[in-house]
Amino acid sequence: MAKNTTKVALIYDFDETLSSSYMQDFSLIPALGMKPNTFWKRANLWSANNGADQITGSMYYFMKVAKDKKLKLTREALNNFGKDVEYYNGVSDWFERINNFGKALDLEIEHYIISSGYEEIVEGTSIRQYFKDVFACSYAFGEDGTPVWPARIINYSIKTQFLSKINKGLSKNDDIAVNEYTPDDERPIPFNRMIYFGDGMTDIPSMKLTKERGGTAIAVYKPKSHSKKKAMKLLIDNRVNFALPADYSENKEIDLVVKTILDKIATERDLDVLKAKEEKKKQMQKKRLKK
Repeated sequence: MAKNTTKVALIYDFDETLSSSYMQDFSLIPALGMKPNTFWKRANLWSANNGADQITGSMYYFMKVAKDKKLKLTREALNNFGKDVEYYNGVSDWFERINNFGKALDLEIEHYIISSGYEEIVEGTSIRQYFKDVFACSYAFGEDGTPVWPARIINYSIKTQFLSKINKGLSKNDDIAVNEYTPDDERPIPFNRMIYFGDGMTDIPSMKLTKERGGTAIAVYKPKSHSKKKAMKLLIDNRVNFALPADYSENKEIDLVVKTILDKIATERDLDVLKAKEEKKKQMQKKRLKK
């Protein structure tokens, strides 16, 4: 790549943003002998009755039901459930297509997941290879290989913390450095070179933060579904820049919008280079005139 290659971060929620349903719905919950709607209703009721937020409560409830059903939720088992995740149209070839488009503009595209879903399941998906990092809920495992405690919880407010880590080039475990001061010119990916994709309430703080700091927030919705109304409200409320159907195929709306944004980033970078050259010429000319 050229010396002036510029990093751009494409950051995705996972459930109903890339996948067509919650990642646990495809085979994990059926393996527990339940239907997704029944499981989530019971998990959310347990959370409400025990004063737990829904993310923490559902992680415990998976552990509880698996134990009751004598299903060992090992890391390997959770990885295997990732193989059954189904995606929206175009997702499977989206990453290579966008990477190649960026490469032609001397843009280095980095893809990230920030999700309330489970890292262990994402690790087993067919698209995991395309992400530089995955920030998601995760379990701590005991000596028998089964979950004993939530090691990491990602809810709507915590998601913004990981935007800051991407901005500063930090890993998921850099919890102290994320709060330390870093000059803007030392941050590898400024917010105006971020594109955030989300679908729901847990994404609102991250969408708003990305948009307010000059990046782009895209609310996606399942085509021909009631979720379009939710995405349009985010647009009307100025939480996002775009509300688009979740079809990542070539020449569909998401594809065209993202490519246009990447073009704009590359053009502004090139313009800044030209301006810097002119400023240098101006300063040199001033020096000559003083002699």
